[in-house]
Amino acid sequence: MSSTTPLSTEALCKSIAFLILFLLSFYIILFDHDHHYQPSDLLETFKLKFPSSSLPLANNPPPIPTNLSHIVFGIVGSMNTWKHKKSYTQAWWRPNVTRGYLFLDRAPTQEFLPWPSSSPPFRVNEDVYNLRTHLKMSSPSQVRIVRTIMETFKQGDEDVRWYVMADDDTILVTDNLVEVLAKYDHTKYFYIGSNSECVKSNFDHSFEMAFGGAGYALSYPLAAALASKLDSCLERYAYLWTSDSILYSCLSDLGVSLTHNKGFHQIDLRRDISGLLSSHPQTPFLSLHHIDAIDPIFPNKNRSQSINHLMKASKADHSRVLQQTICYHKPTNWSFSISWGYSAHIYEAIFPRSFLRRPLETFRPWKNGRPPFYMFNVRWQSNNPCEVPHVFFFDSLETSGEEDRIVTSYVRVASRGLPLCSSTGNHSADYITKILVFSPAKIPMQDGGGECCDIVHRAEINTTEVRYRDCVNQEIIA
Repeated sequence: MSSTTPLSTEALCKSIAFLILFLLSFYIILFDHDHHYQPSDLLETFKLKFPSSSLPLANNPPPIPTNLSHIVFGIVGSMNTWKHKKSYTQAWWRPNVTRGYLFLDRAPTQEFLPWPSSSPPFRVNEDVYNLRTHLKMSSPSQVRIVRTIMETFKQGDEDVRWYVMADDDTILVTDNLVEVLAKYDHTKYFYIGSNSECVKSNFDHSFEMAFGGAGYALSYPLAAALASKLDSCLERYAYLWTSDSILYSCLSDLGVSLTHNKGFHQIDLRRDISGLLSSHPQTPFLSLHHIDAIDPIFPNKNRSQSINHLMKASKADHSRVLQQTICYHKPTNWSFSISWGYSAHIYEAIFPRSFLRRPLETFRPWKNGRPPFYMFNVRWQSNNPCEVPHVFFFDSLETSGEEDRIVTSYVRVASRGLPLCSSTGNHSADYITKILVFSPAKIPMQDGGGECCDIVHRAEINTTEVRYRDCVNQEIIA
């Protein structure tokens, strides 16, 4: 039978004393003498006193801002029309920079092979007639379109934050898309897009549905959830006639509503949309759809040339393209409205900004019906020489790195063909043939912000200058 030696007893006593001293020190450090804690609070109190972010071993780098590599594009196309529409996609696609796929209804013919790098890599959609719901489908082609979301997701791209879906006759301004999407939390469910410009189109479908031709964005977790549930959702909504309605219904079942952004443009309009593009909403320009259903947006150019011309301005300064800036030249009673990279208007009268921000109705609605036709206010065209602008279109640009400026030129294409605005003190602008606009090259325009400008004009000189500048605090432009 063993006995405890004096040495072991002494060591045990020292250990107990050290443990008591440690616990007492821990208690004094951890607890305030004014409070009384229960033992169950110990762990939570320790977390509060010593949060993980304060530990010296923690090293949390700042999150990486969203950039173009975080976006995957899914483009819906058809072999029957790709030959005529590929120039629209190629106008914005950046080989080896943008990520994404063109989904076709069938494999390309030899005419299109080898497949060029100037176009997105192609994929062929899965055959929807192999689905068990194919007999219930009201429109198999629309089911193909909506399933392109799932098929894009199934490509398995890594480090994706957003999926942007669009049609092959849609142009996208990718740099503006990056900046807009960066403002949202990509780890949450987001469905971002815009409805139609026309009241009837929204009435027929939904005012809270993204029109897919304009393009829309789905955050990664939402795309993942949708991809896993889409075919079962199609069983519920196979009777719907449009892919947008199917998508909207499926996302509604997931509890997700549309986040509206006016930078996406379905262009459910016809004929000449210059009035709309000259009074773009104060939000970054993101997309343009239905290009084949409207007139070429620049005079004396075909549709493809027009789109490339606009993209030339966009590449020089994506933040300002189509953004409207208004200023006045009081000595002549002229109002200037500049849609950067697209058009410049001179009015022979002073009009308030609220008036000039309404688009001129140079276009017609997508479908005939009763007014109101549009989701925005318009100015009717008239023969009043005070209300009809002298119109100049974007012609060229020069960038000066040393002077930190971009100079865009806008030239008159045709005479207005009207007499002078007869208000007292007004002056004719008939002799002006060119407008030069000077804007900063290194300072982007802020989303939702505005800029002011000054007019440099000398009588009898046929070129007028518009110089952009920051607005003075609380400056009134009227």
